[in-house]
Amino acid sequence: MSIEIVPLAQSDIPGAVDCVQKAFANDPYFRWAFDDPSKFNIHRNAASLAAHFQYGINCDCPISVAKITRAANETKSNDDIRLPAGTVVGVAWWYSPQPPSMTQTWSAWAQDWLLSFRQLMNNIRFLGRGGLNVRRYWIWKQVQKTAHDAIWQDPRGYYFCNVVCVDSNARGMGVGKKLMENVMETADRENMPCYLESSKGYPNVGIYEKMGFELVKEIECVDGGDVCKVCLLNWMFVLDD
Repeated sequence: MSIEIVPLAQSDIPGAVDCVQKAFANDPYFRWAFDDPSKFNIHRNAASLAAHFQYGINCDCPISVAKITRAANETKSNDDIRLPAGTVVGVAWWYSPQPPSMTQTWSAWAQDWLLSFRQLMNNIRFLGRGGLNVRRYWIWKQVQKTAHDAIWQDPRGYYFCNVVCVDSNARGMGVGKKLMENVMETADRENMPCYLESSKGYPNVGIYEKMGFELVKEIECVDGGDVCKVCLLNWMFVLDD
């Protein structure tokens, strides 16, 4: 099996959505925000993810996918993963640096508005937010903002890794590292910092630390007696040649 890392294309969105949903089904933050499994609507969640991926494409965000490729003359061994060529087995969803002092452009404002409109239509189509605990979502946003304002103070902004995931069938093959380095190499050339967040401390934090990330802070989102912990990691170093 061969895997290539390519920019997210319109035709890749369904596969990217499926990959993210499978990878985050047991994520601690996901289980905290969607706290009632009986109310979770996987189709509403897929529509929301698709809207965000479309937003990312329209805003030229550096979003990459890992896809299976197979040459016409390549034969599969018995141990080969039985997935068709073109299957998305990994996603790295980044946002480019946005200096706090930068005034939002008209096109960015339009894309924000369009995303909000699509989500409103999804709410109407699926009769709600698909099981998202809105109170917990806003608790998270406030805790996140407070932490970001205190920690991420570089006036140039940061590359932010919003999502990185690899299909269970393709783990252990270095796919996640390739997805991350696809943007980290650009950040290195530009001498720009990166950061990410992970609600799964083990083994994720150790994996990111091997890539050069440093654990900066652990924050807690609390709703009643239910707590979700999220690790904030920062990266700023020169990649080895």
